[in-house]
Amino acid sequence: MTDTIFEFRDYTLHAGQREALIDLFEREFIEPQEALGAHVRAIFRDLERPDRFVWLRSFADAQSRFTALDGFYTGPIWQKHRTAANATIADSDNVMQLRPLSGTLGAGAGGSPFISTAYVLAPTAETDFIARFQRDIAPTLGVAAPFATFITDHAPNPYPRLPVRENETVFFMLAGAYGAQAHETVKKELGGMLIGAPEIRRLEPTARSALR
Repeated sequence: MTDTIFEFRDYTLHAGQREALIDLFEREFIEPQEALGAHVRAIFRDLERPDRFVWLRSFADAQSRFTALDGFYTGPIWQKHRTAANATIADSDNVMQLRPLSGTLGAGAGGSPFISTAYVLAPTAETDFIARFQRDIAPTLGVAAPFATFITDHAPNPYPRLPVRENETVFFMLAGAYGAQAHETVKKELGGMLIGAPEIRRLEPTARSALR
């Protein structure tokens, strides 16, 4: 993964509006964003929450993120379709600004769902958690792509018009269906470094998701 900034975007939608947003998003919003330097990595349905629309977007760096977002959200495509898009969305602020740690966003296996897991870390636990995960846990999982880990990027949000979660450190993992196994291992070995329960999503790629 050469991009240095990722956004994991988890939208809460109005009831019954997910398919309408997916159709609009895939028809109108992918190519215009990528033409400006954003990379739409994945688009998902949350299999257990029918009112959630989840997607992953990345950028080369902070300046590229600002340029791409400002170009898209002030540009003609968003201006034309924003009313229809916003009508489907109840809340779009559950967004993690992340930097990649390890792994790859390669192809999935046989249409199995993906598992995303967000662990909120205790204060000062970041360095130790990452080191122990990479040294003691990742080698035991025996998994192939897709398997990628990320950590909160604490740099200032370069485009505050789109808010991101702040005042927390999140270790984020995106994996194939074996992500459940990884979670159990983390909980057993590193649970003392976590705050609260992890946020776990079972995710199904949409038709035009680059990650499948």
